[in-house]
Formats: sequence, C-alpha cells, structure tokens
Amino acid sequence: MTFNDNADISSGRVSRRGRNTAIGVGGGGGLIAIAFLLIQAFTGVDLSGLAPSGGGEAGPEETLTCTAEQANADDDCRVQGAAASLDTYWAQVAPDLGFDYTQPEPVVIFDGATSTGCGDATSAVGPFYCPADQTIYLDTAFYAELRSQFGASGGPLAQMYIIAHEWGHHIQTITGINSNLDLQNTGPDSDSVRLELQADCFAGSWVGAASSTEDNAGVTFLKPVTDQQIADALNAAASVGDDNIQEQTQGQTNPESWTHGSSASREKWFQIGYKGGPGACNTFEVSGSEL
Repeated sequence: MTFNDNADISSGRVSRRGRNTAIGVGGGGGLIAIAFLLIQAFTGVDLSGLAPSGGGEAGPEETLTCTAEQANADDDCRVQGAAASLDTYWAQVAPDLGFDYTQPEPVVIFDGATSTGCGDATSAVGPFYCPADQTIYLDTAFYAELRSQFGASGGPLAQMYIIAHEWGHHIQTITGINSNLDLQNTGPDSDSVRLELQADCFAGSWVGAASSTEDNAGVTFLKPVTDQQIADALNAAASVGDDNIQEQTQGQTNPESWTHGSSASREKWFQIGYKGGPGACNTFEVSGSEL
C-alpha cells in the first residue's frame, strides 16, 4: 500500500534502538538463528527462555519522526506510518466492538538484539509482541529474511501486514482474549493456532479499512489497496504457515505440532477480516474444520 504524501503520520509511535553488542549468536548461531526465525515468526506468546540471552546495556534509542513521503521509501518509516494508521483504526472501531482501546507502547525497531519484558531477544526470533510490556519488537532486516528464507515477495503491504498482525496480538491482550488459553497444546485446531489466525484476521480487517482511515486533518493515511498488494500480503501470510515452514526445514509436515496454522488457513482468515471486519474474526467459536 502507498501512503498519501500529505498524510500526517506523526502519531505513529516508534523508537529505534542501536545494537546491543553484549547479546550475540555465535558458534553455529547461523543455523540457530534461522531455526528461531522460522519457528517463532509472528509469535504472540512470551518468549522468555527461548531467545539467546546475555544481558548488557541496550544501545542508544531515538524516536522516529518521519513523513508519509518517507514512509513510502524507507522500511523504518513505513513502520511509523503503519503504527499511525493502526492506532487510529483500532481507536475508531473499539467502541462498536465493546472494549476500551489503549495504545501499545511505542513499537521498537532494534538492530541485532534487545532486552524486552519477555526476556532478551535477538533478530532470530522474528517480529513479536510481548504481552508483558505491551510492545511490538522487530528488526526490519526481517523483511529481507521474509523474501530469502520464506520465499515471500515482501512488498510494502506484506511489511505492514507483519505490524498489523502483531497489533492484533495487542488487541487480544487488552481485551483478555488470550487469557485462560492453553498455549502449550499444539495442532491445527489448538488455542495457539486459533490465536494466531485471529491476529491474521485482525490484520486483514485493518487492510480492508486502511484506505478510509484518516489522520486528524481528514486526510486518508493510505491510498486504495490494489489486487497485487493484497496478493503480496496473502503471499506473506502463506509463507509463514506451519506447513510451509516444516516443508522447508524438515521436508515433511506434522500438523500435530502446528502453533500458527497452515498457509491456507492464514490466507483464509486474513481474507475473512479483509471482507468482514474485526467482528468476523472469532476463531474460537468455529469448529476445527472451519479454521
């Protein structure tokens, strides 16, 4: 999707942290990093104990101040533009859905590794939302991994879909959707899969409304989405389906170990949200055959 050049994205709260050199992945870390990236991409659960740890002081941090024009050319600025649109969208639809919306903490773009409320994390875990500090973390270098490791086209809407998916996990946290779930169980109709598919659906609902969501001056943040851009987002969703990841890493699929859903399911629920809005996203009320 393309931002209108005169849109005001200053409400998008994003900070950028420098590299934390005290945390690293060494000695076979390349394979470990790829494994974490494939398995943990788009996770919405606590990563404590999963990411390589090391402590140390975080690098310098700055607040992004981008224009919409810059958001069309720069990956980091695109995160700020998406944050501005997503924040406005959810604040608008929350009353109709019956919940009080609160912003997540500023999105954190980090380089290499960082400390989070869910423990120390490296870029290897992929983008994630930490419920403990209500913050989305990502290294925008993941976009290149999306293309090289997952085979996704990785265009602008695919990038913003990632942010929208993690924002969906924030909605699940503040509404209590993710409370009292069995996130240790796996399988194609497990709570973990239903949680992830709902976040995909929430992402699709934002895309469906994104070209009509306006800044404070009444300017729409984004231009109308094209069929090619939707295909790009669907391609990203399919690329990180459990079956696709397992085929790439193991040469076969094992549905009973799934935690995020199949490629077809991820595409399906994105489209359900895109066409039906967030009210159509209750993945916990459908049978396993409907996921």
